[in-house]
Amino acid sequence: MRNDDLLILKGDEVTSLLRDREHDIIAAVRGAYESHAKGTSASPFATPLHFPGDAVNRIVALPAYLGESPEVAGLKWIASFPDNGARGIDRASAVVILNSTLTGRPEAILEGSIISAKRTAASAALAARVLHGSDNIDSIGLIGCGLINFEIARFLFAVWPKIDSVYVHDTYREAAIRFKDKVRLLQERVEVCVEEDVRAVFRKCPIVSLATTALRPHIVDISGVKPGSTILHVSLRDFEPGVILSCDNVVDDIDHVCRAQTSIHLTEQLLGGRDFIRTTLGNVLLGEAPAREDPNDTVIFSPFGLGILDLAVGILAAASAAEQGKGTRLESFFPNHWVART
Repeated sequence: MRNDDLLILKGDEVTSLLRDREHDIIAAVRGAYESHAKGTSASPFATPLHFPGDAVNRIVALPAYLGESPEVAGLKWIASFPDNGARGIDRASAVVILNSTLTGRPEAILEGSIISAKRTAASAALAARVLHGSDNIDSIGLIGCGLINFEIARFLFAVWPKIDSVYVHDTYREAAIRFKDKVRLLQERVEVCVEEDVRAVFRKCPIVSLATTALRPHIVDISGVKPGSTILHVSLRDFEPGVILSCDNVVDDIDHVCRAQTSIHLTEQLLGGRDFIRTTLGNVLLGEAPAREDPNDTVIFSPFGLGILDLAVGILAAASAAEQGKGTRLESFFPNHWVART
């Protein structure tokens, strides 16, 4: 592709390019985390755009730079409009822009909501595999029955193919029942059980993922959790500080996660410090910190979500598109040099 062309990848094309590539996506996400831990990437704080008088809808910009090969800069521009469900469309919509670090020019624009969901799920599955350690996982719990936990289920099935039981919970029982049927499309042999009480999910499962729409903490006690459990706190705002302090805490980036009234941020405000955060996932991946200090402790992984992950998965999709000749190439998208223009 010439340096004045632009590649466009639509949603169905991104889906096709990433289909059945869970292990490749996890590897790409792992590389991004390792780059971040080594200081060869940049993930500035996300910049949210809020609308006057609207406390619900927002659009967020996540710029990022990934310095390890292939080097790339870019941006995820993602909107969250919760009422979209009533309109028959997804809550989130997004684009990912990949820029050349040589010229600064955008080289590709990709539909981003699929990339965002899969990078989030790959991050959770990677953390679960690395922090939990055990190969003998036959049950998982999913709290919050939406797209993100559906993708997390997909990736956890790839990491632990012997999973045969899934316990799900949602505030809305209808959503949980619909989700149950959807998960069974991923693994027909898996038994999916809808739990009315969130505590039952913690009690039954060694791996639990929370991907809810909670804006403030609503879980004050996980005392029934299995010893040595791993909790993927993807939605970030479900736990009261007391729960956070009772567990071994691992995050993706300490500065990022100590913002925006997350459970980790609330705990920092309560204590006046961050010593309760043991380490980052990147440090564990590089062997600079153990996966867990005590095998009986409960580990909570709280990922704020770094823009470098979107770049890593976006590059994977764009490279595959180039190999397979997919996507739309807009030739001569950029203007001629100003000297040549009249």
